[in-house]
Amino acid sequence: MDGDHSQLKIQPIEKHHFHSFSTPTPPLGPTHGHAPLRAARPRLPRSPKGLTGLVPVALPWRLVLGRRAMATFRLALIQLHVSSIKSDNITRACSLIREAAKQGAKVVSLPECFNSPYGTNYFPEYAEKIPGESTQKLAEVAKESSIYLIGGSIPEEDAGKLYNTCAVFGPDGSLLVKHRKIHLFDIDVPGKITFQESKTLSPGDSLSTFDTPYCRVGLGICYDMRFAELAQIYAQRGCQLLVYPGAFNLTTGPAHWELLQRARAVDNQVYVATASPARDDKASYVVWGHSTVVDPWGQVVTKAGTEETILYSDIDLKKLAEVRQQIPILKQKRADLYAVETKKL
Repeated sequence: MDGDHSQLKIQPIEKHHFHSFSTPTPPLGPTHGHAPLRAARPRLPRSPKGLTGLVPVALPWRLVLGRRAMATFRLALIQLHVSSIKSDNITRACSLIREAAKQGAKVVSLPECFNSPYGTNYFPEYAEKIPGESTQKLAEVAKESSIYLIGGSIPEEDAGKLYNTCAVFGPDGSLLVKHRKIHLFDIDVPGKITFQESKTLSPGDSLSTFDTPYCRVGLGICYDMRFAELAQIYAQRGCQLLVYPGAFNLTTGPAHWELLQRARAVDNQVYVATASPARDDKASYVVWGHSTVVDPWGQVVTKAGTEETILYSDIDLKKLAEVRQQIPILKQKRADLYAVETKKL
C-alpha cells in the first residue's frame, strides 16, 4: 500500500493562513451552500505539437481560484482503526464522517482499505462490487452530511479481477469518480519487508480528478504517490489539492512518508493530503499512521499520531496562489526542452 506515479523545513504556520488540529473545534460560519458547482478551470497553454501534456502558468490568485470558487475550505482526514469485521469498519467510518461534517469539513477522506485489513490474503475475501455494501453507505452519508467524500479505498471486484479502488461521492450522494490504484505495491527490502499486491490485484489504467466549488482535486492511492509524473499531470490539469489515501509500513513510513508528500507539494505548488489507517501493532501488516497535510511551500501543516483520530486542516487557496506568484516555477518550465506526456486520457 505504500507509495510514487506518472507525472507530477518544517516551519511554524502563520495563524492567519491555517487552523489545523486533530481535536474537534466549533464549526465554521455560514457557507455558500453545497450545490455541486464546478470550479472555474484556469486556461492553460498547450504543449508543443506532438505532446499531450499541458504547460501550466502562474496566474493571479483570483484567476487560479475562479470567480465562483471559495478561497478557504476545511478538509478532514479520518485515521480509522480497521478491524477484521467489515460491518464495524463501515459503521465507525460513517460515524466519524458525520463528526467531521459537524466540525465544518467540506471535503472528507477515509484511509486506504478502510473496510478491510490490508493484505493479499484479505483482498479476495473482502472484495465487493461498486456500488456495493460499503460504497452504498458512503453515498448515503455523503448526501446526509452534504460533503465531498473521498472513500479511502476498498478491494473492488469487477469482471473477475480485483482492484484497490477509491470511490468519491458528491454532496448529493452521486458517484463522482472511481480511482483504481495505478501502481501496485510490489517491493522487496531484504530483511525488512516483501510485499506483492500484484499477486491478487490488477492495476488501474486511468488518472482521476474531480471538481468542487473550492478547487479541483487529484487522486492517488498510496504507492501512486512515489510517481512524481502523476502529480505533475494533476497540477497541469488544474488540481490544487492532491489526496492520497495510503498505508505505508514501519519500514517505508519513517523513511519516505513525509518526504514524498513534501516533495509532491513543493514540485507542483499544491496541497498534499494523506489519510492513513490507525496503527494496530497486532495486525499482520502494521501501518505507519501519521495522516498529514502539507502546503504548497512544503511545510507540514498538521500531522496525526498513530491512534484513531480525525485530522482537520483549513486549506487556503489564496496562499497557494501567492506561493506560485512568489516562485513562478510553473511558468518558467522549459517546454522547448522537456515535457511530461500523457499517454492515455
